[in-house]
Amino acid sequence: MDKREQDTIEGIKETRSGIRKYFHDVFNIRDDMMSYEEIDEMMEENTVIHGANMWILMMAALIASIGLNVNSTAVIIGAMLISPLMSGIITMGYSLAVRDLPLLKKSLIRFGTQVAISLAASTLYFLISPLETPTSEMIARTSPTLWDVLIALFGGIAGMIGNTRQKKGNVIPGVAIATALMPPLCTAGYGIATLQPQFLFGAFYLFLINTLFIMLSSAFIALILGAPRHKFISPKQQKRINRAIILITVITIIPSVYIGMVTVRDSVMERNVSSYLSEEFSFPDAQVVQSNVNKQEKEIAVSLVGTPISEDAVAALEKELPKYNLEGYSLRVTQNSMIEDTTGEDADKITIAVQENRISELQKELEESQGQVETLEKELKGFETAQNQVTDCQMLAQKAQTIFTEIKACSCGIMSDTEGDYVMVVAEVPEPLSEEEQSTITRWIQTETGLERVEILQKEVKEDIDTAMTQN
Repeated sequence: MDKREQDTIEGIKETRSGIRKYFHDVFNIRDDMMSYEEIDEMMEENTVIHGANMWILMMAALIASIGLNVNSTAVIIGAMLISPLMSGIITMGYSLAVRDLPLLKKSLIRFGTQVAISLAASTLYFLISPLETPTSEMIARTSPTLWDVLIALFGGIAGMIGNTRQKKGNVIPGVAIATALMPPLCTAGYGIATLQPQFLFGAFYLFLINTLFIMLSSAFIALILGAPRHKFISPKQQKRINRAIILITVITIIPSVYIGMVTVRDSVMERNVSSYLSEEFSFPDAQVVQSNVNKQEKEIAVSLVGTPISEDAVAALEKELPKYNLEGYSLRVTQNSMIEDTTGEDADKITIAVQENRISELQKELEESQGQVETLEKELKGFETAQNQVTDCQMLAQKAQTIFTEIKACSCGIMSDTEGDYVMVVAEVPEPLSEEEQSTITRWIQTETGLERVEILQKEVKEDIDTAMTQN
């Protein structure tokens, strides 16, 4: 081997060594780590129950409860930042890794006390709170999925690494927000206070998932860091604990996996239906006003307002369902005739069309099932009575055009569904109405008609140039 080849080989070795050193320095998990004695001391401190921590915990629980009650994400985040729940869970994981049974017992006692105090504080708050309606923040914490498991795992890893550093940085607050321990616990308190088991068990299940997988990931990182075993646990005890952990983990994760699968399936279904409606139901004189998917009966129900489409067109639309991965589903189209004009007669036409369409459906059902004759006749009479009592929507539309200058033309009618009567408004506007404008119009219509439900369909129309110049 000549000198040139030797130099080449040496250069390759140096390059490889440099690359290995670079990646070792970048991903060295023991860099800036506390000594094992310091870690042991910190974990021991995490098991101490004293007044300050408990008072902070109660305040965090009350703040989280208020945030959930008023649906404020910012307030909930604030409660998560000051909550001291995380440290106890990390200590439990560490004690498992180093086989320190006394430390595990003390950390379990402390954590159990914290859970009891948090539940008591949140339950007491929701018992005296005048706001009883569940918010979206509460509902979001009643259906844990596999993604919550992953969040807890990754959060526990980050939390354990951050807790064992000489310089803590901002890891701990970030982990506290990501893993969200306090909100589900307070939501469980809401379930207790309002006697709603779905909130109690759903939210507490999410809390257990977060707790378990933060603990397991903390134990894993403690082993990676090489924390010395205290050997306070006999091999027999260790086996029993390992079996118990595996059993609890499997039992805990199975429901979340199932819920996650259902969530994914529903999400895919909603996306497919949305694509189907947006691409196939594009008619110049008809609009989709409502759609519903019945998963049990495998039926997609679509309500159209506008010029009716033919039965052949409906059949053609149904044949397109497999194209959107909707095999096995049937299509049911409900149509309400509406003739576009500016004379103010649209209101009555929409209302009459709705009633006529429903009567037609009832007549078909009468022909198919003679056993339902009496029931259907009563229903028909009810619709006839409702027709005689319809609000003078023509006058209402004219008043709306006069009062609200942002509406160029307007028509409306009284519609009915399973939830009852509501006002359907078709408004021609030069530009989309703002949320404030829609809210103002809605309140005015509610006052005029006495009906709580109001739906506004906006049809954007551009003013012609001649009209605009005349106005100027």
